Amino acid sequence: MGSTEINNNFIKPANKEEITLYIQYLEKKIKNLDIEVNLLKSELSKLEHEVNSLKTENERLGELPLIAGNITDVLDDKNDRAIVNYPPNASYVVRVSNKLQYDKLSPGLSVALNQRNFTVMEILPTEIDPFIKGMEVIDNPIDVSYDDIGGLNAQIQEVREIIELPLKKPELFEKIGIDPPKGALFHGYPGTGKTLLAKAIAHETNTTFIKVVGTELVHKFIGEGAQFVREIFKLAREKAPAILFIDELDAIGSIRMEDATSGDREVNRTLMQLLSELDGFDQRGNIKFIGATNRFDILDPALLRPGRFDRIVEFTLPDEKAREAIFKIHMKNLKFEDEINLKSLVALTKDANGADIKGICTEAGMYTIRRNSEIISYDDFIKAIDKIMMLKNEESSSIEFYV
Repeated sequence: MGSTEINNNFIKPANKEEITLYIQYLEKKIKNLDIEVNLLKSELSKLEHEVNSLKTENERLGELPLIAGNITDVLDDKNDRAIVNYPPNASYVVRVSNKLQYDKLSPGLSVALNQRNFTVMEILPTEIDPFIKGMEVIDNPIDVSYDDIGGLNAQIQEVREIIELPLKKPELFEKIGIDPPKGALFHGYPGTGKTLLAKAIAHETNTTFIKVVGTELVHKFIGEGAQFVREIFKLAREKAPAILFIDELDAIGSIRMEDATSGDREVNRTLMQLLSELDGFDQRGNIKFIGATNRFDILDPALLRPGRFDRIVEFTLPDEKAREAIFKIHMKNLKFEDEINLKSLVALTKDANGADIKGICTEAGMYTIRRNSEIISYDDFIKAIDKIMMLKNEESSSIEFYV
């Protein structure tokens, strides 16, 4: 009998060789069928997933939208109930959904409410104004310690007692029975280290550093400045332990006038909100407030009342000893000639502040680069001093002229 062709109409084999071919054919066909079954299963799984997604989407479309409200109180009556505020100025006692953990609710939270019965369905994310998010917020303060600050030994000692001690050892104040200072007001000449010391405090106490400039709180629309102040203090509470630093405080804290314009009245509203927030601070809490200003003479007396700024720290221009300490700090990483007379540099920088001295060291390095050298010479420092001090004198003359 001749060879037999393998196809769907396979003829019954007659010998051993044909039986082997027949078995191979069946195995191949089974393998192809397995592959086809797996492909169909995969396609079926995708279709089932798509059907489930469509069902879920259809259910969502059929649901009524939730409405936003705020929790004003959580009732401790074992019935999982809370009091919510729903605009316009209406309050309701409502139940909390079983899907939520009741112990996570607290006054002030934004929540989503069911339209039919106002049941609390979910907790909404905390809303913080984009302006507030854009502030300088350092969760892990930059590496600025007290050792990096020269000529401010007295200020550092006072600040350690005002800010650092209450944050690190609050139990001392509780044992004695006194309230620690809420915060401090830094005032003095520009460039004397007010912001730098505030950052150093945050570093030494391992707290979040939040900085905002007072001019950024001045807005033309009614209520905006006050709202931003509320948001800033809310952020500070969320980031606690924290140091809240407001620079150029005089922008919103100047003396209030009776014949104020509409813009002045808005600034006054912002100041009133700031005073309210300061009064609401827990003195033994883990948030400390620091204000800074170059114009202490124009601040509103209400800001300086005890209980708001408990300590006032003055930053004066550095004397010779302080300038020498500042020079050493900024020169410690510089490569300069051994014969440089530091005392002469100090003598040539009378009336210079810490920022000026830092600028002198930087400018001396720039002169070194310009002459293609890697070692800063005494002449480089002299040129830098002449340049920085001349600019400083020109700025002072301009200010006196306009005044």
